[in-house]
Amino acid sequence: MSGQKPVTPSPDGLAASVKATKSKGLPPVHLWNPPFCGDLDIRIAKDGTWSYLGSPINRFELVKLFSSILKKEDGKYFLVTPVEKVGITVEDAPFIAVDFDLEGEGTTQTLSFTTDVGDVATAGSDHPIRIVTDPDTEEPSPYILIRANLEARIDRKSFYRLVDIAEHKGDWFGVWSSGQFFPLIRSGDLPD
Repeated sequence: MSGQKPVTPSPDGLAASVKATKSKGLPPVHLWNPPFCGDLDIRIAKDGTWSYLGSPINRFELVKLFSSILKKEDGKYFLVTPVEKVGITVEDAPFIAVDFDLEGEGTTQTLSFTTDVGDVATAGSDHPIRIVTDPDTEEPSPYILIRANLEARIDRKSFYRLVDIAEHKGDWFGVWSSGQFFPLIRSGDLPD
């Protein structure tokens, strides 16, 4: 090992490593625990835009590939391959839930969310919806767990659609999915 130069992580090298695994579906990042190789200047903005060295990554297939090797550990985000692990910056959530499909009604309905990178998650016990309220503005920010500790922020139009189908339960106004109730807003906080 001595005499070998350490490999400097790069987006192209990460992409090549993932493509070499030739896995169908999502790569098994939960099984990969390579050494940390440093940080890459990759950022996921609050609006879901991925950038490298300050420039947007405009190739959707590359963003989708990187999103498939994303991992969150101890509150930090990493891109992971079988041989390397690099830190990246995520401003809010790594994904945006851009739409949802509604099937059924009332307590038996299901809400299946689609993210900006094509992941689909049906809200329920494995994919809970949660609301974070800004303490200054009191504006709610809704999130859904997509996979392996990674969330999507539910976009504004989808949140408004959720509010349109919401109903009262106890002190809350919320939605049902997969037999579970997800509170959105306290009933007393609803505008008249």
